[in-house]
Amino acid sequence: MMSIRSLAGACLSAFVALGAFAVPASAQNYPTRTITMIVPFTAGGPTDVVSRIVTAHMAQTLGQSIVIENVVGAGGTTATTRAARAANDGYTLITGHMGTHAASVPLYPKLAYHPEKDFEPVALLAGTPILILARKDFPPKDLKEFVAYVKANAEKVNAAHAGIGSVSHASCELLNSILGVKPVGVPFNGTGPAMNALVAGQVDYMCDQIVNAVPQINAGTIKAYAVATPERNPSLPNVPTTTEAGLPAFQAQAWNAIFAPKGTSPAIIATLNAAAIKALDDENVRKRLLDLGSVIPAPVNRTPEALATLVKNEIAKWTPVLKPAT
Repeated sequence: MMSIRSLAGACLSAFVALGAFAVPASAQNYPTRTITMIVPFTAGGPTDVVSRIVTAHMAQTLGQSIVIENVVGAGGTTATTRAARAANDGYTLITGHMGTHAASVPLYPKLAYHPEKDFEPVALLAGTPILILARKDFPPKDLKEFVAYVKANAEKVNAAHAGIGSVSHASCELLNSILGVKPVGVPFNGTGPAMNALVAGQVDYMCDQIVNAVPQINAGTIKAYAVATPERNPSLPNVPTTTEAGLPAFQAQAWNAIFAPKGTSPAIIATLNAAAIKALDDENVRKRLLDLGSVIPAPVNRTPEALATLVKNEIAKWTPVLKPAT
């Protein structure tokens, strides 16, 4: 007959053995099929571009395709709500940003998700400085003239954006609050269409992520008054900072990051994070991002924990700025 001590030992051994299999087989073998990456805006916009560059390399590392699905509407919150409600098996992810995972909180009182409660942070992909842009024939020649002109014509000028809660909307809300103006807002289903309208001269100005603007600025199809960061961006060395141009109060930088639905296995999150980090360390990926003006996050800022902290801090930062706009 087995003694009590022997029985206890056997039970402990069985428990340890079961612990070895605590991670579901689906997580251990992940991924075994195509992954869908939801992008909350139209193709061609900054979030879409950054997502495609990074996920193309991640797909090679993971050994499975990553299909981009552009879902537009409500400043990116339509897509983000869909991602929050998706199965937490690692096969539906979202490339979110400052708008969908921070600005949306104060701007949408009935938001169907909460960035901190309904998502697992995976990895920060890139920082994207904000530029003050205008149609090429907009009268002001520099930022000081821009400020004076917009203040004098606040009821006549309009500002394009990618929907309430988008980066382009939130950053221009900050700019307009600093200037003390309320121009007419012209919403689009993404910054791609908004940029097209700016190039066509159909709208007056907008605040946009640098990724979306570098080609147009270099081609001379739009004006760039300033970049809202402490230092000039290497991709646009001739564009002054807002401090240099006379508006130091306007500082804004967006970001793009990967999120998974809440409850996604830590093993899957770790696999995705490792693939993202490997992509950000790839010379070709880095060059493509840097050429577009993106800021590649330092290693310390690439962890899920660092991204969770960023989201928390961004919500705290943007809530007092955007709450009056609701």
